[in-house]
Amino acid sequence: MNKQFDCLPEEDRPYEKCIRYGVQALTNRELLAVILRTGAKGKHVLDLAGELLNLVPEREGFTGIRRLSMTELSAVHGIGKVKAVQLKCILEIARRMAREEAGEGTAFTSAEAVAGYYMEDLRHREQEVLLVLMLNQRGRLLKETYLFQGTVNASVISPREIFLEALSARAVQIILLHNHPSGDPRPSREDLEVTRRVQEAGELIGITLTDHIIIGGHSYISFREKNYM
Repeated sequence: MNKQFDCLPEEDRPYEKCIRYGVQALTNRELLAVILRTGAKGKHVLDLAGELLNLVPEREGFTGIRRLSMTELSAVHGIGKVKAVQLKCILEIARRMAREEAGEGTAFTSAEAVAGYYMEDLRHREQEVLLVLMLNQRGRLLKETYLFQGTVNASVISPREIFLEALSARAVQIILLHNHPSGDPRPSREDLEVTRRVQEAGELIGITLTDHIIIGGHSYISFREKNYM
């Protein structure tokens, strides 16, 4: 098994515990310790796992770890670049699995449903990202694509790129979704211009821009609800 756990009573060793009782019997600390495999000099792997889980006080647990940048994770004594990459990849796999299971056949019939679905994923981002949701006639999600990271600016957002993605997914309607790292979801002049250009392009090719939603801290603004479009 793992020599790191040899000092523990057999019933408390994560590997043996997993085999005997199933993976669901492991605590978050034990799960993370199994993934890390080794600690650091003078620090047991279970202690390192516990430290990581409490590294972000306002968001303890795996969600807190996910919020850390690669640089922040790598700087933790006992982690380094390799383990930071492994952790980031595992947490991203978990996020995508949850999204696939929740999103399969999901119908986005209201701005509230869209915002609620993507709120946790977007509101912690340190940079603006633009997400395009491609939907069928009934509003069911066909595909989601992150098209841009940085400031959502009318001069760099290409309606052509957006609708190429939509056409490839055979979407009949799309929703634009992006975040404001400041926490204030009120649209800027650039946000309004991007929306106008995409809406006009969609009208020409027969794909409807249903809404543009901006995610803030714990809030959102829907262009459709606010009559901005």
